[in-house]
Amino acid sequence: MAGGNCGCHIVALPYPGRGHINPMLNLCRVILDSRPEISVSFIVTEEWLGLLAATPPTPNFRFHTVPNVIPSEIGRGNDFPGFMDAVLTRLEAPVEQLLDRLPPPKPTLIIYDTYLTWAVAVGGRRNIPVASFYTMSATVFSIFYHSHLIFQHRHSPSNIADDEEGEENLVDYIPGVPPIRVTDLPTPIHGKGNEVFPQALQAIQSAPKAQYLLFTSLYELESQVIDALRQKIPTKIYTLGLAIPTLSSTTDERPYYLKWLDAQSKDSVLYISQGSFLSVSKAQFEEIVAGVGRSGVRFLWVGRGEEDGLEEKCGGRGLVVPWCDQLKVLSHPSVGGFWSHCGWNSTKEGAFAGLPMLTFPIFWDQVTNSKMVVEEWGFGMRVKKEDDSLVRGDEIGELVLRVMESESEEAKERRRRAKEIQQICKSASGVGGSSHKDLMAFIKDISGCST
Repeated sequence: MAGGNCGCHIVALPYPGRGHINPMLNLCRVILDSRPEISVSFIVTEEWLGLLAATPPTPNFRFHTVPNVIPSEIGRGNDFPGFMDAVLTRLEAPVEQLLDRLPPPKPTLIIYDTYLTWAVAVGGRRNIPVASFYTMSATVFSIFYHSHLIFQHRHSPSNIADDEEGEENLVDYIPGVPPIRVTDLPTPIHGKGNEVFPQALQAIQSAPKAQYLLFTSLYELESQVIDALRQKIPTKIYTLGLAIPTLSSTTDERPYYLKWLDAQSKDSVLYISQGSFLSVSKAQFEEIVAGVGRSGVRFLWVGRGEEDGLEEKCGGRGLVVPWCDQLKVLSHPSVGGFWSHCGWNSTKEGAFAGLPMLTFPIFWDQVTNSKMVVEEWGFGMRVKKEDDSLVRGDEIGELVLRVMESESEEAKERRRRAKEIQQICKSASGVGGSSHKDLMAFIKDISGCST
């Protein structure tokens, strides 16, 4: 690398949600690992700074805060449309005021979460280039970007929802996206969350106004979509890898749940997590508990406040925790399967860990990610039914046993594909891989220095 300070100062603006903040943090770390002389100012609300207090300090990386302008009663789970509206209308002014108070050098780039559409105007007013950072898959971006084609074929969201299954239900005209059922499209297009579809669409349509468009994905996993977008959009597009935490060895005391995993047999534990945001219905949760208990497999379950009595309900064969370091758990040799809501971050971590997955998506891009895991990449099985009906415990128990076993040809093929995808992830992220090359090219673009 060339020495010296390039004077590059990146301002990072994440959407205020864990599934958005974490990949932005990881992207900044990856950039600083490659060019430690770059400065990063990471802007969060005061509330989020408290939640991120344990983040390890890094040279040239600083948190900066804006007031908690989003009312506390508008929790994301309580009023998602209200939360998104507040993010889009109340954060811009304090962020722009903060830009005047940042220590030198002057910001040379704003990396903003794609859903913070006002950041493009902020950059324009201050003559600062902006990079739109999309924390979901390129496939989902393309589906939103080309949603006008869906409405041309299906006329309206209500018609889409009423379509019968069959050929008429298949969307096979989005550039680069393999044929996909309407029920596997992101939910705002055809159902849950459609009240915020206009805001989501505006965010996608505004992204090409940025100087750069960044995806937390691998070219090898979404090559046709990336190629199609590069032909369609003049903005420079980079696939910067998975943007997941770096696994590191440490001499610190190992958490109790990793010690518990140490005592389990290889590939014997099912890791269960439904994400950090939305939950299944109470009735469905009880069926999941019954099914996992009926299967008899060992499990590590992130309970998210539902820990009380959960271990006993599942037969006492597992461990329930309120939180864990997910990537370390997924990478532990005792873990043999991953039950996931298929948020993009969890999907990427499951792919990186090389684990077969049971998919139970709830909202937004999760259903599309589930389809990709099961049908395109071939290392997962669906749990959730397409019609949102209750999945019974006996069905769940059978699926758990199928994903955890390793002797049938079906299971062997699923595990083979999981390891193949894992190798693709590691090769693309390593020196000389596609994501590493894109990262180096992006850094060269924004810093004006050779890498």
